[in-house]
Amino acid sequence: MDQTFKRRAVAELVGTGFLVAAVVGSGIMAERLAIGNPALALLANTIATGAALVALILTFWPISGAHFNPVVSLSIALQGELDWPDFFIYVGSQIVGGLVGVAAANLIFGLPAISVSHHTRGGVELIASEFVATFGLIAVIQGCAKAGPTTIAAAVAAYIMAAYWFTPSTSFANPAVTIARSLSDTFTGIAPANVPGFIAAQVLGGMAATALFKWLLTEENGSQKV
Repeated sequence: MDQTFKRRAVAELVGTGFLVAAVVGSGIMAERLAIGNPALALLANTIATGAALVALILTFWPISGAHFNPVVSLSIALQGELDWPDFFIYVGSQIVGGLVGVAAANLIFGLPAISVSHHTRGGVELIASEFVATFGLIAVIQGCAKAGPTTIAAAVAAYIMAAYWFTPSTSFANPAVTIARSLSDTFTGIAPANVPGFIAAQVLGGMAATALFKWLLTEENGSQKV
């Protein structure tokens, strides 16, 4: 692995770590301050997550492309823009970053670094919700791909903030974040038993959106639309 790619992998680790810390940490803070009002807690969690996404995408885009999400990396690999060995390193970095981020968030709020979540998020409707949420995320990224990092950062943040509210799963849409959130028994947690279903739906949703946009953005002569 050359130095340039090492920097990219570290950027994915750090960026994903901060994203998870923002999601989990703001969830803990929101739950404590909302005094039993789940709508207010979710609103606070939504705003913090959206703000973090804008800042982190703009910060790490020039280094790694700011994926922070195995499904985003998978979508890019399926289009031939990321080599498969590099894809697996990206995914490993994202998962490790997520674990570091959740431990950091738990610790700074005075909780054990790792606490297995008991927050059940089961049922067909929530799995379907994750398919929809991830499909939409990849669609937004694909549709804005030519517009540059500022547009992508704003569009991704706006979409995720909206999807927190229009999906019953509150739009995890990210396998690395899903794994990490299973290790925080707090407002944003997910029981480990529900993780495989969420991840399967996320991967399928991402692949479906990638296939659709490959067709949507291809001209009759086979060239990609600009």
